[in-house]
Amino acid sequence: MRRCFIWLGLIAFFWPLRAAGQQAGQARLKDLIMLEGAAPVQLVGYGLVVGLNRTGDLARGQRGSPYTVQSIANMLRRFGITVDPALLQARNAAAVMVTATLDPFAGPGSRIDVTVSALGDARSLSGGVLLQTPLLDPASGQVYAVAQGPVSTGAVLASSFGSSVQINHTNTGRVPGGGLVTHPLPVQLNGSQLGLVLKRPDFTNATRIAEAINARYPNAAEVVHAGLVRLSVPNGIDNPAQLLAELEGLSVAVDIPARVVINERTGTIVAGGNVRISEVMITYGSLVIATQADPFVSQPLPFSRGETVTGARATVEVQEEVTRSVVLGPNADVAQLAAALNELGLTARDIIAIFQAIDRAGALQGELVIL
Repeated sequence: MRRCFIWLGLIAFFWPLRAAGQQAGQARLKDLIMLEGAAPVQLVGYGLVVGLNRTGDLARGQRGSPYTVQSIANMLRRFGITVDPALLQARNAAAVMVTATLDPFAGPGSRIDVTVSALGDARSLSGGVLLQTPLLDPASGQVYAVAQGPVSTGAVLASSFGSSVQINHTNTGRVPGGGLVTHPLPVQLNGSQLGLVLKRPDFTNATRIAEAINARYPNAAEVVHAGLVRLSVPNGIDNPAQLLAELEGLSVAVDIPARVVINERTGTIVAGGNVRISEVMITYGSLVIATQADPFVSQPLPFSRGETVTGARATVEVQEEVTRSVVLGPNADVAQLAAALNELGLTARDIIAIFQAIDRAGALQGELVIL
């Protein structure tokens, strides 16, 4: 028996009327800005992970990683041991790329977390130890830290007689606190002016930040553009760090962007509370067309000269659901829309399609972000 289903799914009609307002929330100044010229620096390095239980890079064959063997030979040469790379077997070692993010104010001796990722064909980094690896800034070539320590993957890989079971990703791990800062970044707070860079540029928020600072120190801050507020160090303050520490706790009324974020792969929808939807009517209905073929066999009577015949009887069934509608009032919010859609019994995929159609019709007063 064979079945074929054709779904004619979502039908929606929209009539936008008027736009919606915005809402504001409170946030600390330190959560909104960072200091100009003091951005975090991404570090990278090439290293070796050893101590693996025959899950490292292959040394030979078309799938082998010859650079791993060469790296081991070079390392041994630095210890005064000369070995022919052709004689090395490296199943217990793996070449890795090591990455980290360095805080601009981290000093020598500070610890940072590092991420280790397999570069070759290693099957797992679990149980391995990262050998000392210099971490440099690719832009300047300056080494700012070194990394070393046991790799934690949080994964499990087991195999037997050709069958294997894997939990989580085994070729990427972390070394918590494994990075040791050796050189500080060239960040200085000297000067009569400081630049406050907004993490999310916005003219309204930049203006409100300047207003909050000027309420404490008159005429100390001015807006340069949506992403920068220029701060002049007031008279009587010799240490700019003291000024920044005092201003970090300022409460700023932040204008929150109206945004709806949709992940179509997982069916996840996240919407801000200040998203508004113009007056709209949503009509939903489904039409199901099912075709079915029932095979049959016709046999002749016993001891007759007839032939056995096979065939199929086709049937077609049409089911149409009653169309259901819901009307949202003007300036409705996301909570009202979600309640209305739940009354219709829609799935997450249907709701995603409705949000996309609302945005295309111009009735969504906000930004639609699709991941």
